[in-house]
Amino acid sequence: MSRSLCVLMLALILVSCSGGSRTPPRNLDDACSIARERPEYMKAFRQTERKWGVPVHVQMATIYQESRYRSDARTPHRYALGVIPMGRQSSAFGYSQALDGTWEEYQKETRSRRSKRNRMRDASDFMGWYMTKSNRRNGIPLYDTRNQYLAYHEGHAGFARGSYNQKSWLLRVADDVASRGEMYRLQLMACGMG
Repeated sequence: MSRSLCVLMLALILVSCSGGSRTPPRNLDDACSIARERPEYMKAFRQTERKWGVPVHVQMATIYQESRYRSDARTPHRYALGVIPMGRQSSAFGYSQALDGTWEEYQKETRSRRSKRNRMRDASDFMGWYMTKSNRRNGIPLYDTRNQYLAYHEGHAGFARGSYNQKSWLLRVADDVASRGEMYRLQLMACGMG
């Protein structure tokens, strides 16, 4: 076998064994399409729902808002004087856009040191863990997509203080997340996956 053919075969094997697709599903406005295209996502969402109680549609709508289903999503860069790079706006990364510190807390509490923010199974589990804390600390029902999203964005203490009330743009985003969650819920019911 030629050397280039061996290299090509090795590359194909490595790609097939990697952590999944880096590109988002094609139709992010259709929960059933997402489920059919990425059955591993649905498996992760259902596992999180069983473990933590967070409904699939709440997870899906939050992940849509946070990363648009991009495994390598990051916050934009900041620039001084409009041209000098100053780093990213935050350490948020992956499907769930979890911050470094919060992700480390999750890994420690759940004893999942090998979890990765760019793996849907782990991002979904993180979201279940975080939203369960929001339920315990702030009394937010697990099915309340809007308020779960506000607590997810603002943090537990920020939500308790009502910091989101000073951010009209965030309230609009939370309404959009809630609408998307309801859309996903109805779609999943219609195609027998809900």
